Amino acid sequence: MDVLERIAEQVRSNPVVIYMKGTPKFPQCGFSMRAAQALQECGVPFAYVNVLQDPEIFENLPRFADWPTFPQIYIDGELVGGCDITLELHARGELKAMMERAVAKAQAGNA
Repeated sequence: MDVLERIAEQVRSNPVVIYMKGTPKFPQCGFSMRAAQALQECGVPFAYVNVLQDPEIFENLPRFADWPTFPQIYIDGELVGGCDITLELHARGELKAMMERAVAKAQAGNA
């Protein structure tokens, strides 16, 4: 499978996914750490991809949605943005609602 197809499948099959350097428990970049922390504080399950363990994704993800940096957060198949945007949404109380809607939509589609 082509790397862009793999990314598209990951984004489609996970209501919330963060592409980050490291993992939520062991982030390897301050921006990834803060974004993952905001997602965790929402209490809604999310998937993650450690881009440092997949050089193909690391090299090609910036082309996928024309976003040059990491982390990248996708909710309901759409790029939300990176660390700053995620933290702003969290501070305004919007991030949790977005995540909950995406998870509920995915669960309804699987029912």
